[in-house]
Amino acid sequence: MNTSYFKQAFSILLLATLFFLGLKSYLPARIFPEDTRPSANVVVDSLMLEALAGKDIEEVISKPTDSSATAVSTVVPIPVDTLSLPLHKNLVPFFEKLQKLALTGEGHIRIGYFGDSMTDGDFIVQDLRAFFQNKFGGNGVGFIPIASESATSRGSVIHSYSNNWKRESYVNVKRPSRPFGIAGQVFFVKGSTPAWVSYKASRQPHISQLYTPTLFYGRSGNTQAYVEIRYDGDTTRVIKPLVADKLLNALPLAEGNVKGVRVNFFKADSIPIYGVNSGNSSGVHIDNFSSRGNSGLPLSLFNPPLMQQFNTALGDYDLIILHFGANVLNYGTLDYSWYEKGMSKVVTQLRQCFPNTAFLIVSTADKSSKVGTEMQTDKAVVPLAKAQQRYALHTGAGFVNLYELMGGKGSMVKWVTASPALANKDYTHFNARGSKKVAQLLYKELLKGYLSFEHPKASEEDIQQLMLTSKDSLLHSDKLIDSMKNQ
Repeated sequence: MNTSYFKQAFSILLLATLFFLGLKSYLPARIFPEDTRPSANVVVDSLMLEALAGKDIEEVISKPTDSSATAVSTVVPIPVDTLSLPLHKNLVPFFEKLQKLALTGEGHIRIGYFGDSMTDGDFIVQDLRAFFQNKFGGNGVGFIPIASESATSRGSVIHSYSNNWKRESYVNVKRPSRPFGIAGQVFFVKGSTPAWVSYKASRQPHISQLYTPTLFYGRSGNTQAYVEIRYDGDTTRVIKPLVADKLLNALPLAEGNVKGVRVNFFKADSIPIYGVNSGNSSGVHIDNFSSRGNSGLPLSLFNPPLMQQFNTALGDYDLIILHFGANVLNYGTLDYSWYEKGMSKVVTQLRQCFPNTAFLIVSTADKSSKVGTEMQTDKAVVPLAKAQQRYALHTGAGFVNLYELMGGKGSMVKWVTASPALANKDYTHFNARGSKKVAQLLYKELLKGYLSFEHPKASEEDIQQLMLTSKDSLLHSDKLIDSMKNQ
């Protein structure tokens, strides 16, 4: 009896296998297509969804309506007759400032790094910050928003806050109650209960203190608000009023450097709160402005007059880095002309917000999808990277092809299967070790451009030799800066 059942089951299995093999050639290559629908825990970029739904990109990205925006000169784009873009040609003002800093030890360099979930938790950015501060000096973790999705996982600062903050983000809100801050968010106290936020420095080099922490907030008719400031390891309590009479207001939270600070907000409803900055002295300072689900298009929602004031208050940005792409892939299209056009418009508008600033575009990284039974480079990666390179050319920005830097076709599979692994098994995001490697690759490209600027007559071979003889120990570290620690 058992033998009969066994033979019957085996026959059914054999017939099913033969049937599948017979139909295999007619089945689509991607047998198990990825579900690109957002889950309850994924933030979706509303502007990108509008564009993908067929709305014209000119309508998706409207012109700034505030007439007080400072006019800027038109950028003359490089003729688009090649996809080869010499990095240093469009970053000369940035390299000039770096050179002055290197020669004199004086000066202040500010970099704003705008990204998506690839830089969540200060990944990539914290290591790039360490490279620059080790070579050119500088202290401080930069600008930190009031609340963050990755606060508990961030190692570069210990960040906590109360649960009665209302947040509006440019990723999913097109018309905020008050203008978005420089991190693309604006916060309000919910209800009558006092809200609080706490920041404590990590033990990482150059960011082991909060350097002259300063609170930034916006305009309001509220004249009753005040904050109570407490310092880590100190019983001192300082009370300061929140005078909200300007478009952007800055309130020093400490006279000098402190290990940690907690700010309690009283009667602060209706006041737009933006965040706290740490570090504004000489050297290099890099802010991480990451937003999950961001395609880059929401940066068009910045209010130019407010951004110009942020720019002045933070010491004038010398370089803005735009690192997007992960959220633009896998939406059923290989035509990224809409994205190229949209991001060209974004950069043009950002030049109103940050006059005299150089821009650097970092392309999408490699991403793998299942094709048949294998993980392979997604077919949308190269078309998107080329679109990003073209909009860099059109807008006079620098460009770094991260896809090529990490190894090109099939590189994400190698990063996932490396020992130890450099990327997660979603075949999209880097882990901590891989993020350090990416920062190393980006830093090398920037240093190469800087050396080409310093030695304009040097050949490619000469530049490579200068890189090899550089005394920058982190540049040549094969251990990916293992000395970096989380607290």
